[in-house]
Amino acid sequence: MAFPPKFIWGAATASYQIEGAWNEDGRSPSVWDVFSQTPGKTYNGDTGNTACDHYHRYKEDVAIMKDLSLPAYRFSVAWPRVIPTGRGAVNQKGLDFYSRLVDELLSAGVDPWVTLYHWDLPQILQQQGGWMNPSISDAFAEYTRAVVDTLGDRVSNWMTFNEPQCFVGLGLINGHHAPGYLLPQTDVAKAAHHSMVAHGKAVDILRAKGGSKYTIGYVPTTQAMIPATETPDNIELARKAMFSHTPARELFWTISLFSDPVYLGKYPDDILEIIEKDLPKNWQDDMALISRDLDFFGINLYSGKIIGTDAHGVPCVLPDAPGKPQTALKWNVEDETLRWGTRFMYERYKKPVIVTENGLANSDWVHMDGKVHDPSRIDFTRRYLLGLEKAIDEGVDIAGYFHWSLMDNFEWAEGYKERFGLVHVDFTTFKRTIKDSAWWYRDVILSNGASLH
Repeated sequence: MAFPPKFIWGAATASYQIEGAWNEDGRSPSVWDVFSQTPGKTYNGDTGNTACDHYHRYKEDVAIMKDLSLPAYRFSVAWPRVIPTGRGAVNQKGLDFYSRLVDELLSAGVDPWVTLYHWDLPQILQQQGGWMNPSISDAFAEYTRAVVDTLGDRVSNWMTFNEPQCFVGLGLINGHHAPGYLLPQTDVAKAAHHSMVAHGKAVDILRAKGGSKYTIGYVPTTQAMIPATETPDNIELARKAMFSHTPARELFWTISLFSDPVYLGKYPDDILEIIEKDLPKNWQDDMALISRDLDFFGINLYSGKIIGTDAHGVPCVLPDAPGKPQTALKWNVEDETLRWGTRFMYERYKKPVIVTENGLANSDWVHMDGKVHDPSRIDFTRRYLLGLEKAIDEGVDIAGYFHWSLMDNFEWAEGYKERFGLVHVDFTTFKRTIKDSAWWYRDVILSNGASLH
């Protein structure tokens, strides 16, 4: 039982959640600036205006990564910082920030993994229709080219989109995330399709720049479906539930809707039957572009559901046992989330899997001894990593694991209430305190997982 010799260990963040400096050095407002600054949209009226102040404190944060022996760091670039008008003129000060960050990472021995889009769309593009406007893919291509032209000589690992289900589903359907819309299916289906076209155009730009030297992936999210028992029938039930649309799962949350076109070159039959009438005219012509070859399948996995049969033998999600452990966000703690989630993804998409996010939302604080003791995060991560190791032992090609998050941050609509970080952040003073879990994770990294046992 062991992780592969070249297994990638890392931690992850996102630009709007940590950077702050929302109106400095030419950055324009994003949809999240407008959303979070609208009363009633976030917990306690919290905004990302300052967040962790990473924009001014990135050197301190990279020094922490070095202290933790972190081999890889996944971060996103803010589109409104790079091209404030969405298209056209590039903001050199914005690009310079990311260039300095990459240089700092490399000097500390940390490999940068760049996500091009983690939800902070320039507000000016939203006013032009956002993801519902077919021209958004060309705008994204321009932005991608600007980033790659600046960072592509030092960055080899790229992800196009993070969790399209969230900025499409939570942003356009139920209004829980920016831009806070409640749109009909016909608009949302087009937005989903346009995002995948944008992905394809970005991949073409990356390949033209770096060829085979670049490692490129795409990062959806889902809940893992876990078989109640490890019988062939139950495993098949869980596998089917992982990818099928059911009335219990929102259509635009179904992972196959966003992953089958990208990795298999087609919409899943059960979903196409529902949305085909709403897709853009001649959508079939886009499928070759959408399904450009990728190097890995990135997946954000935090929780799972147990799949079995009811008293009548009907397949179903089994009810939670009384007192089921949950995170601060009320997500179930399921030890085998990473085992089954990665296995089913690998079986279907035939690409090495990287767990690009996994972690525990908790309520951590600095104790009277000046330290942050978070044994529940250590226990959670150990359970999940042992499940991941089991998947590797069973033949699943898993290339890496990125803990979410490097530091406590602005947790979207939940504001600063929940903390995911390995590093505690005081959001008033911006003091960083390395948690017990971070030192524990360092041991995991240095032992390549052997310390889990």
